[in-house]
Amino acid sequence: MDYGMLINGEQVSAERMIEVINPATEEVFARVPHASEAQMNEAVAAAKAAQKAWAQTPMAERRAKVEALAAAIGEEAGELARLITMEQGKPLPEAQGEVAWSQGYLAHTATLELPDRVIQDDAEFRIETRHKPLGVVAGIIAWNFPLLLCCWKIGPALMAGNAIVLKPAPTTPVAALKLGEICARIFPAGLVNIITDANDLGPKLTAHPDVAKIGFTGSSETGKRIMASAADTMKRVTLEMGGNDPAIVLPDVDVKAAAEKVYGGAFLNAGQVCLAVKRAYVHSDIYEAFCAELAALAGQAVVDDGMKQGTTIGPIQNKAQFDKIKGFLEDARACGKIIAGGTPKDGPGYFVPPTIVRDVTDGQKIVDEEQFGPVLPVIRFDDIDDVIARANASDYGLGGSVHSGDTAKATEIAGRIESGTIWVNQQLNIGPHIPMAGFKGSGLGVEQSVEGLAEYTQMQVINVARG
Repeated sequence: MDYGMLINGEQVSAERMIEVINPATEEVFARVPHASEAQMNEAVAAAKAAQKAWAQTPMAERRAKVEALAAAIGEEAGELARLITMEQGKPLPEAQGEVAWSQGYLAHTATLELPDRVIQDDAEFRIETRHKPLGVVAGIIAWNFPLLLCCWKIGPALMAGNAIVLKPAPTTPVAALKLGEICARIFPAGLVNIITDANDLGPKLTAHPDVAKIGFTGSSETGKRIMASAADTMKRVTLEMGGNDPAIVLPDVDVKAAAEKVYGGAFLNAGQVCLAVKRAYVHSDIYEAFCAELAALAGQAVVDDGMKQGTTIGPIQNKAQFDKIKGFLEDARACGKIIAGGTPKDGPGYFVPPTIVRDVTDGQKIVDEEQFGPVLPVIRFDDIDDVIARANASDYGLGGSVHSGDTAKATEIAGRIESGTIWVNQQLNIGPHIPMAGFKGSGLGVEQSVEGLAEYTQMQVINVARG
């Protein structure tokens, strides 16, 4: 099946096409256009023209349009979930959850406002702040949540009065293009544009002089290149990048309950989540029992095509990442003990069972680097100050968690972790009303919530003298 790009309100093709692979079968299931540089320029020009009128559109009308998009996604939920599973690999129930999240994030973003704020109002001065649209936003999307991440960019960009050009990942473009079909029915021509490429247009889009802001979700390496590309024209950037998120488990937990939380936080979407647990630090007093619980949970996983009923772990999304995960498995065998999983499945598909690796420590690849796959190293610790230092000894700082029977103690420890989000006795509790930010190499700026909306605006101060 072929899909078209959305440029200036029209579904368009291209001279070349990209084949989209189902990672569960390694077979082509769709073809999408490979945009030319001229088509990218067309999309930016259309967005620039449409943004001028949109910036003058009353907030109530913007809100109604974004709400209409959320509702339309609900009407197409079945088809969108099917496409997500076929191109991304996640089990169909997780894909259905992604569609529901996309609706919810858009609906909540439509409620947000950035009202003028009066700083001073007296006989001498009236000083207030306002939030102005930036212009054209380029949204660059990773392959792990191909619909949700598009909606994370579209919602705040449009509510702030901007237009947008979206570029989904080349391995997961189909749900985004289906979203484009929906957007074409709702928004003025040119306001939302969606182009697809083979990762060749990214540098040109991020350097384009008519792009005012870049909203990026993806790897830290790409994020750094985007920052460099944005420098010449002083583009605003929001970068949500990788993480090597620690889970610290104290000896006073209910071992079974805590293991279920850590396991769930590590293996959602086959571990292909920026905020997933990437390393578990477990106190020596419960280390043996905790490892055994994790291994038992991993042993119960059903690893198969996400379209099959009962599947709990789908494939790795693409071959490059699959090969990278195999490298982590080799390192795990060399430096630790694999107690569950560890061997990719034979046959077609990029399948790796949930893998638990024990008896490893900091300084080893399996611990120090982000796996972004279904592999969890479990590291022993004895001293809380030492484990906090080890958790913080990372170039990343996106998420993390602390698990303890003493909530106050866990909360105090959480405050000492250098990460944008730290959960206490839970994992992956995110929402459109909760800011998401990263320390260090995990990102720049804020996504979600009113703080995230503000990232899509320029603050202006109006300073009026009286008398």
